[in-house]
Amino acid sequence: MKKRHLLNFNDPAPDVQVLNVKGKPVSLSSLWVKRPLVLAFTRHFGCTQCKEMLDELVAGRDKIKKAGLDIAVITQGVPAETALFMDEHAPGLLALSDPQRAAYRAYGLERGTLFQTFLNLKVWRAVSRSRRKGYLVETPPEGQDAMQMSGTFIISPQGRVLLPFYYDNIADHPALDLLLEGVLSTGWEQPFEGRIGAK
Repeated sequence: MKKRHLLNFNDPAPDVQVLNVKGKPVSLSSLWVKRPLVLAFTRHFGCTQCKEMLDELVAGRDKIKKAGLDIAVITQGVPAETALFMDEHAPGLLALSDPQRAAYRAYGLERGTLFQTFLNLKVWRAVSRSRRKGYLVETPPEGQDAMQMSGTFIISPQGRVLLPFYYDNIADHPALDLLLEGVLSTGWEQPFEGRIGAK
């Protein structure tokens, strides 16, 4: 069995070509060249926890921008499906399409186990909370993998991974405070040299 390769802090961020919602190719490196980038991967379009994660990004967008970061969301849907999904659940966020899941693989995001996806008490509790908010569990559209894991990364303008956040299960995602405050309260735009924790 091939060993999964996870990205670590300060690793070079994979520069994969994905598609925008019009089907035009976009190199990921073009998105972090000016400012640090929050790169959020979703699972599939029926995933309730993904919709909640997108809600949080939309609600915190102004604070995230004020903290000096841009946001891009990658889906495994085709461009037209991605446009519709993001218009409904994350209007205003940059949407990218990766139906071949090349970026997912490059960032170490693989298919989850049953215990990360369906046979997990934390997941069922999260699904129950999501239902109370009006989100129903839905089957993924054709071509999207229900077992696909997601993750969130912050990439520096130098193309280095500042935050590799791999989900323990499909109900997991980073708290907004982590995206805003940085590691040990060191801003994402600051080099991690010398003392860490001083703004």
